[in-house]
Amino acid sequence: MGDYRTLLAYQKSFAQSMKIFLRSKKFPSEEKFGLTSQIRNSSRSVCVNIVEAYKRRRYKDYYISKLNDSETENAETRALLDFSLGCEYLSKNEYDEFKNENDDVAKLVLYMINNPEKFR
Repeated sequence: MGDYRTLLAYQKSFAQSMKIFLRSKKFPSEEKFGLTSQIRNSSRSVCVNIVEAYKRRRYKDYYISKLNDSETENAETRALLDFSLGCEYLSKNEYDEFKNENDDVAKLVLYMINNPEKFR
């Protein structure tokens, strides 16, 4: 059995979550229980759901379900990045970098969903 930390989807989603955490420290304090908390939670959930899926990969339906949760959380993170740009908490360059990383994670998770036999 492999280690989930070797999965590229895990590595990229973990890295993005940490970047979001660090960058969101500069969001306004009034967003602490709003946007800051939401974007941190959704980005972490992408990663955590990948781990849960991988640990239960012998159960195909559960595996795919958890990866679908990961894909959904990744989409939520993307929407929250949109808000972060719209509220001017991120520069356009920062947003573009986060958006590209988010797109990469989405592609990797979708690959895992469509090819479950490669992760058994």
